[in-house]
Amino acid sequence: MTSIFHLIATRLVPAFLTAAGVVLLTAGLLSYADPATTGVATSPSQDAVVETLSPSDEPSLDVSPSPEPSGSARPSATPEGTTPASIKPDPTKKPARALATRVVVPALNIDMPVIKGNDGYPYCNVAMYLHTANSASKDAFGQPGEGRATYLYGHARDGMFGPIYHWAIEKKNPEKMVGMSVMVYTSDFKLYLYEIRNYFLHATSLDGPLAATSEEMWLQTSEGPKGTPGKTQLRATLISVADADPKDSVPRARPVKCG
Repeated sequence: MTSIFHLIATRLVPAFLTAAGVVLLTAGLLSYADPATTGVATSPSQDAVVETLSPSDEPSLDVSPSPEPSGSARPSATPEGTTPASIKPDPTKKPARALATRVVVPALNIDMPVIKGNDGYPYCNVAMYLHTANSASKDAFGQPGEGRATYLYGHARDGMFGPIYHWAIEKKNPEKMVGMSVMVYTSDFKLYLYEIRNYFLHATSLDGPLAATSEEMWLQTSEGPKGTPGKTQLRATLISVADADPKDSVPRARPVKCG
């Protein structure tokens, strides 16, 4: 009998306890190795967050570059010699139109500011550019560099286009002006050099300049007292274009009403 109890105490009890311990240890490992909760804390509050988390709630990945440390020598992303996109000119915005601002005919001692033509009697002390041929033809004439005729007109007075009248009407020698240079400055600081090719006396239409298909400069002045219908026209063609000193390009115009 003693031997039976001794056998139970020394063999069976330790074996039973060992088996029970293996079962408990295995149960604990399964609770930590559940694939549905691997890597997720098991507190009730955090489980609730996991259950309500949707893909749209996931934090976005910030891929913007981190600030450069002070004094870093990181090269600029804009290649040298190019304009950053933030200050590039707007391609939809047209640049300002370059306008005739001064006309000079050295051989005739003509040198005047040029302004936009008015709708009434021309001003004195300036030449004016014609932009319409009639009430229906807006922008009928061009400006230097636009590949068509620019039409300047002024009174036949001293200090204005009087010398054209002098040679064409008084001296009856208009051919003397053929070959003379006409210099026209523009608001974008360019100097256009033209040469007089033709003259037209007693002109009563603008058909010639309106028909121009290339760069031309036309000068017009009157042939007599106010109301005289015919005009003298000089036609000049382009010789060259050069940069001009801004101080020479835009003289101060002082138009005066005259009758």
